[in-house]
Amino acid sequence: MRNHTAVTTFILLGLTEDPQLQILIFIFLLITYMLSVIGNLTIICLTIVNSHLKTAMYFFLQNFSFLEISFTSACIPRFLYSISTGDRIITYNACMSQLFFTDLFVITEFFLLATMSYDRYVAICKPLHYMTIMNHRACKRFILGCWVITLLILLPPLSLGLELEFCDSVIDHFLCDANPLLKISCTDTWFIEQMVIACSVVIFIMTLVCVALSYIYIIKTILKLPSAQQRKKAFSTCSSHMIVVSVTYGSCIFVYIKPSAKDEMAINKGVTILITSISPMLNPFIYTLRNKQVKQAFSEFVKRILLFSKH
Repeated sequence: MRNHTAVTTFILLGLTEDPQLQILIFIFLLITYMLSVIGNLTIICLTIVNSHLKTAMYFFLQNFSFLEISFTSACIPRFLYSISTGDRIITYNACMSQLFFTDLFVITEFFLLATMSYDRYVAICKPLHYMTIMNHRACKRFILGCWVITLLILLPPLSLGLELEFCDSVIDHFLCDANPLLKISCTDTWFIEQMVIACSVVIFIMTLVCVALSYIYIIKTILKLPSAQQRKKAFSTCSSHMIVVSVTYGSCIFVYIKPSAKDEMAINKGVTILITSISPMLNPFIYTLRNKQVKQAFSEFVKRILLFSKH
């Protein structure tokens, strides 16, 4: 059996070699990252300071915004540093840490989106029992459950991944992702690949079924409401969540559609950019623009800041 030197560093190829295109990518990612952090921090602040945003829906939204900041921060700043300095080297430990945290945050998001859909189901289908079912203690348990299930799913394939040996140190991506890492491994990766696919399918199907069932019951309940005004009001309470779910699941579907080998990595990189930078930036705007309570809370928050600055 052939011996392989242990790889201590990797080289991330990034998105392009074109210097002018790199400048455009840097500006684009810097703007989207700043907007993502500012937007999601604003949501977190509003849900903490505003007394009208203390229901389960906003507690989950607060946690979702925290995950969005964490997820985009695990990916984008390192890539911005790489573009600005030209330093594409990442240590083995840093690479594995990035892989762990990006997967941790994105998988937890999927389970949280499913939890948020259940919250909307209870709010619309069982409104009289909403405060009893979705009390603060239950909400905390839901959040804890999202993290625990994610860790139970993530740790087995990750622990196997840490045992891999690598023939090459060049990763054809702008971050440490499972797919490009498996491509440069000398070890037989069949079992771990099947495990990654199985885990991905379980996460995708479990959460999608939960979201779909919740919205089937929600739509059936809304259609039974007597007036158009009631139907409109009920639909508006979950429209923001539906848009976020559509963006998240829609972008992930592209990862599982098998393109030709030539285009596979290019599509993978494009979808990763969408997931890591654009989605976290859009979500605060979706929730703010489509939710009257959030808009009102934001308006009051701005007024307070302006009043405080005058004094």
